[in-house]
Amino acid sequence: MARKSGSDGKKTARILRAAATKLFAQYGYAAVSMRQIATEVGVQAGALYLYTPDKQTLLFQIMDRHLDDLLNAWAEESATQPTEPMAQIEQFVRFHIRFHLDRVDAVFIAYMELRNLSPENFELIESKRRQYEDLLEAILRNGGKEGSFSLCDSRLSAYAIIAMLTGVTTWYRGDGRLSANNIEEIYLCMVRGLVSHSGADQPSSTGP
Repeated sequence: MARKSGSDGKKTARILRAAATKLFAQYGYAAVSMRQIATEVGVQAGALYLYTPDKQTLLFQIMDRHLDDLLNAWAEESATQPTEPMAQIEQFVRFHIRFHLDRVDAVFIAYMELRNLSPENFELIESKRRQYEDLLEAILRNGGKEGSFSLCDSRLSAYAIIAMLTGVTTWYRGDGRLSANNIEEIYLCMVRGLVSHSGADQPSSTGP
């Protein structure tokens, strides 16, 4: 896609991130060159440096934007959060599955390419990942205190639930035997089992 005369920088930067996201997800960050990204965008390789100083920064920008979108979308979703802990868990499960199924490539990069971030960028991304994990842990912890949930460890339970829900993106196909709504219901059933009193024999802890 060639850059059009008069197009603004923000639009071109979005096109650049989208092209890089596609290529990183398909071939892996290490295997993709800036020249390949430029070809995908439809510009000369040198033009890319008007929008990003290097490939490492581009990878960080993709991950950072993905996590910002995730946190902002949850803030909007949870503005009308129910008060009952199990209903809060159900809201979180449905939100997480829907958000991530719409962004499969970005999700893949956010998890699989962490190893390619510089130490400084890794810390920034991990901080935002922890913010999201904290949101679920707070729901689990409060549910445990109210007696609605029975968990061996609220922090590890949050890790496990998020990992399980995110894993849907690795195998789900829209033309398969299960619809996205079916998937939501099945995963809700499994998460309810994990947090219910019948799912754990030990009291909830505060976690590490």
